[in-house]
Amino acid sequence: VAPAVRELVDAERARRAVEPEATPASTGAATSVPSRVPAATSRGPLTVRATADSPRLGAAMPWREDDRPVAPRPTNAVYTPAEQAVPQHLVDVHDHLRGELAQLRDIVGQVRRGALSTGAARSVINTMAMRQNNWTLGAYCETYCRLVTGHHTLEDRSIFVHLRRAEPDLGAVIDRLEQEHHVIADVLEQFDEALVGLVGTDGYGSAGEGALDEVERALDLLTDTLLSHLAYEERELLHPLARNGFG
Repeated sequence: VAPAVRELVDAERARRAVEPEATPASTGAATSVPSRVPAATSRGPLTVRATADSPRLGAAMPWREDDRPVAPRPTNAVYTPAEQAVPQHLVDVHDHLRGELAQLRDIVGQVRRGALSTGAARSVINTMAMRQNNWTLGAYCETYCRLVTGHHTLEDRSIFVHLRRAEPDLGAVIDRLEQEHHVIADVLEQFDEALVGLVGTDGYGSAGEGALDEVERALDLLTDTLLSHLAYEERELLHPLARNGFG
């Protein structure tokens, strides 16, 4: 399992080395956003769609979802292709985060399967392989945490500031989105703490299984909160971004 995990991580690193501008892992998702270009002559209804939310993996969420502010939906709004490209870029960035999260969950699953298949072995070689596997997972997860944090930082410091000025009525929605960014930051810290506990074990026995259980629990919470947040943000901001751009 350890070589398989390393191959996934090595492949990701190789892709980023070849396509540094296409992958924002080191700088935070959307560090370069397209500016609005001169409007095309054709206009039409918004064709960009928010990604549907996903079923919850855990029993509890760190926030209520039924009290989120909702922005008024425009009627008969039409946009140029250039204007529609702005919210599409947001969805594309979010889809990148979703794809990275899915890969992260797959890697954790591979570590779990490796731990369970070799857990009875007591040789030093297997112990070293297990530790290497855990450290590789930790390095990949650290990169993903930086990716999410960088994306949210860009939104808080730039995009949200611009939207507040352009449309003051969005204030309640943006306040909530920023609050959720802080909650997700806490969830990322919990995930990081679980990873620290994992790499501190040899992956065997009750300690190793308990550490993996905690990683999976923290990852489920991260999955639930992040996917819920991304879906909410898209539902509320697609039209405002088409109207106002990124700033």
